[in-house]
Amino acid sequence: MREISNCDSCANFIYDEDEDYYVCDMNLDEDDMVRFLTGTFESCPYYQSNDEYEIVRHQM
Repeated sequence: MREISNCDSCANFIYDEDEDYYVCDMNLDEDDMVRFLTGTFESCPYYQSNDEYEIVRHQM
């Protein structure tokens, strides 16, 4: 099952100090890049939650 994308909470969405903005740290193909740039990335295959305690809460 793939996660619904929310780049703000993704571990791959990092701040690039050289460019002074946030970028996706994954190597996106052309189609994925267009979706990312236009904000229509609904189901991201690279999404990783940035919440370290998500698994613990799921096990409870």
